[in-house]
Amino acid sequence: TLYRYVLDDLYEFPSLETEMKELQKLLRMQRRHTVDEFSPQRKNKALFHQLSLKESWQPVRAPYRENKEVLCRVYVTVDSYVSVRTHAAVTVQELLAAVAERLEWAEEDMVLVALTYSREKMVLPLQQCVFADSLSAAGRLCVCRRDLTELMSPVTDNGQLQQQPVRMLSMNTWDVAVALTNCDWSLFSRLQEKELVYFSLSRDSCAGHTVALELLLQRCNEVQQWVMTEVLLCPALCKRVQLFKKFIKIAAHCKAQRNLNSFFAIIMGLNTAAVSRLSQTWEKVPGRFKKLFSELESLTDPSFNHKAYRDAFKKMKSPKIPFLPLVLKDITFIHEGNRTFLDNLLNFEKLRMIADMVRIVRHCQTNHMGNLLAQKDSAEVRGYINYLHIIDNQQTLFELSHRLEPKL
Repeated sequence: TLYRYVLDDLYEFPSLETEMKELQKLLRMQRRHTVDEFSPQRKNKALFHQLSLKESWQPVRAPYRENKEVLCRVYVTVDSYVSVRTHAAVTVQELLAAVAERLEWAEEDMVLVALTYSREKMVLPLQQCVFADSLSAAGRLCVCRRDLTELMSPVTDNGQLQQQPVRMLSMNTWDVAVALTNCDWSLFSRLQEKELVYFSLSRDSCAGHTVALELLLQRCNEVQQWVMTEVLLCPALCKRVQLFKKFIKIAAHCKAQRNLNSFFAIIMGLNTAAVSRLSQTWEKVPGRFKKLFSELESLTDPSFNHKAYRDAFKKMKSPKIPFLPLVLKDITFIHEGNRTFLDNLLNFEKLRMIADMVRIVRHCQTNHMGNLLAQKDSAEVRGYINYLHIIDNQQTLFELSHRLEPKL
């Protein structure tokens, strides 16, 4: 029984390979002395070898490289970028078309430039693959005019960008939530349990082993920053109030669709200092929306080790998308709070606790999310959500916030 338990979790803990071999030796010695040639156990010798390390006992899962998705950052100003959800074989021309469509620019006036760490600009040919090995030294991708001058001035100096129509106001909140959930599920369904272990226990040497997990964490951060960007780029008070109402409803829809990753990201985006300080805007928000926001916000309360979230999560049936940073936190606490070896013996209780946490992913992926959502997302909303415009500079966000509502 002990052997089978260890075997079930071995692929999630590669460091157990040496101990597993020693355990196999002990089992073979025991069988040699206690099992005769005609016993039923002897007939199962082939099965024992099939379960050994030499056999491919791990569950067969499709490799992530097939139809691999990426979130590509294309900087349009010094302090903002468009996050493009696309495939790994995307070309420069495809990427330029996506950015031009998102920001409503003329594609023929733009070029894609790879900015190296030495601040050198390298214009990329239209048919080149963006993720080619030859671009591994590039620090970031950005769009420029054909004469290599900046296409846009910084956000704080760009009145045109701040005066653009707020497209979010014309979108149905349920459709936006569906598009967010479909995007998150597309990434979450590719997540393998072992990625959580690699990320938490061997972060320095996990390159290439945590692709899906890193994309999900990036997506969570980007949704949070996107909420802040949408609000702080809206100069009209009445429209900002409408945006607050929209995002509160979207968060409620994400919770109803059991997408807690985007749910947390939206609530945290509204709770950031640059947005929460907009007291004049919050005062104009109707009472029923404030009450709804307070109820949703209570689920993110960290008190008693996130008890409110954990209780609500347990009641949700699968499939569902958990808030992954909290799962990683739990694994890290188990790892750092328990010794791996006790009296030179492997602490299997610690590994069992980690395995229980890791199995949460398998449980949440029980069914395809397509069975959960009856409605398909609209093409317009999907295109908008797949190409988020994001300000990633905290100083810029605070400056925009203080321009909207100066400190008294």
